[in-house]
Formats: sequence, structure tokens, C-alpha cells
Amino acid sequence: MPDTLEQAPREPRSERVAFRLAAFGALLVVVLFAGYGIGRLNNSVERAAAAPVPVPAATAGHGHDAAPPAAAGPTPHDDTGAPPHVHNADGTVTDVAGGAPTAEAVGGLAVTASGLTLTPATTAFQAGRRQPFRFRIVAAGAPVTTYAVVHDKALHLVVVRRDLSGFQHLHPAMAPDGTWSIDLTLAAPGSYRAIADFTAIVGGRQTPVTLGVDLTVAGNFTPVALPAPATRATTDGFTISYAGQPQTGVTQPLLMTVTGPGGGAAALEPYLGAFGHLVVFREGDVGYVHVHPEPRLVDGAVRFWLTAPGPGRYRMFFDFQVAGRVHTAAFTTVVR
Repeated sequence: MPDTLEQAPREPRSERVAFRLAAFGALLVVVLFAGYGIGRLNNSVERAAAAPVPVPAATAGHGHDAAPPAAAGPTPHDDTGAPPHVHNADGTVTDVAGGAPTAEAVGGLAVTASGLTLTPATTAFQAGRRQPFRFRIVAAGAPVTTYAVVHDKALHLVVVRRDLSGFQHLHPAMAPDGTWSIDLTLAAPGSYRAIADFTAIVGGRQTPVTLGVDLTVAGNFTPVALPAPATRATTDGFTISYAGQPQTGVTQPLLMTVTGPGGGAAALEPYLGAFGHLVVFREGDVGYVHVHPEPRLVDGAVRFWLTAPGPGRYRMFFDFQVAGRVHTAAFTTVVR
């Protein structure tokens, strides 16, 4: 019986070959593009894993979710318990948890930064005499009256002579008109650097800044030679030693261990929201670095993470508290 369905004529061999080649070419193009896309995806993932996580502008500085609204007087904003971090020259704060590299950080060299100016009422002092030191932080010609509370205080004032002697860590009080004041005694003649470390609230935004100004004590200046480098110091019966060596370009851990007068580990207490504070000055320009430690002790030691701003000699001041009293140990270190 003949077929009732019509059969399509057979294609010539040359047409069949051409069709198969075209189909293979199209498939090859698809595979190549798919591989290219996967490669780009893998590269993107690798770059994302290697790149630093961006910090929103409103939280830059101390790692909080949003800047509080402006208000008269200090505003709560304490980074107590935050990861270890460094106060940078431009007013930002770099998180260095886990030893992550951070940019070189040195501040206190300028009287004006980020639109804020440190304006002292006087810069002349008499040796050994207790005198009031008053100043304002001015923005656009008006005194700033709103500050964030960082490590229990709205403003930290650090004073040191330019030969890196006579260190003081103070906390002035602010009047309603924005004038900060504290009684200050500068023991010997010479030039001193007064550094204000604070977070101002201007236009509803937090602006962390470190500003510095020179103070002068008239008289015959006898410079004090910088002590030799050492990793051990004594103060008030306590022995303080540190392990680690600051380096440029690499964030290194420094572990501070405090031994009590009896020879055992000292019972460290939180001071300004942490188990210790480390202030570092660079010889020559009195460049200032303020480092906050990890929130918990590490085998009884206070661990900081520090990147040296450059080669040179540095003086490090470590504040710690035992039995309600604050003590300060000082070290000289050389960064090559």
C-alpha cells in the first residue's frame, strides 16, 4: 500500500554540512560568552572579598549607625567596647580590629581642620604656676556647643612639651557658651603642644577632629633628652612592659602588661571606657596618635594595634587605672 504521507525531499549533502557547521558555531559562541560571564563573576567575587567594606558617611569615625541630632551640650556617643581603632589626622577613626592595615595616622599638627578652629584665650604661661587655660572650638565664626561623648568625655586635652616631656591627659569642662576651661600647670619653661581630641556635632553631623596649638612658658629652656628605647618602665610601684614593635605601613599588636608592687598581675580597671589608653608622639613635630585597645584583656594584657606614621623616634604614654587611681607609663621606641 502506498504511503499516504508526503515525504520531504532529502537535503543535498552540502546543505546538511553547512547547517551543522552553523549550529556548531552558534553553540561555540554561547559557550564562550557563558565562560566569559562566569569568569567576570568569579573575578568580581574575588575583588569583593579582597576589597575593604565601605563605611557610610554618617557612621564614619566611631562605627555607629547614625549621627545624633544636634543638641545643647554633649551628646551620648561613646565608642566604649568598640573594636580597637586609631584617631586619624583628618579626624576620621580607622577600625584596626584583628590587625587590619590602616592608613598612617598622625594628628594635632594643625590649629584648623574640617572647618573647625581651636581658639585659645591665651597661650602664655608662667613656669610652675597653676593658671586657667580657656579655649573654644569655632565653626564658621561661631563657637561649637554640641559634642559627642567619646570614651566617657566630650573632649580630651593632651599637653606635652616639645621635647616630649611633661605629658598630661586632661578633661576640661565646657560652659554654655562653648568655652572650655581647666586649670593647667606647666612645670618648666619651653614650648608646649596642647592637643584637643573631640567629636563636634555641626549641622547634625558628627565630626571627629584633633587640633593642636602651641603654649609658651617664658624662662631659660633646658631641653630634656629623650630616654633610651626600652620595653619596660616603672611608675608608682608598678612595672609595665610591652611586647611588639611598631612598624610603618603594617599594623602591629602591642601588648601592655602591668605587674603590681607585690609582683603579681595588677587588677586593671576600666578607665574612660577601656582598660588603657595609648598616646604616641613623634619626635620633631609632636605628631599625635591616639589608639584605643581591644575591649577585653588578652591573658591579662591590654592589646593595642598600631601603625607608625613613619620612621623616627617616638614617645609612648600608656594610661591605666588600678584601685581608682590613674597611672602613666612612658616608653621610647625607634621605628626604622
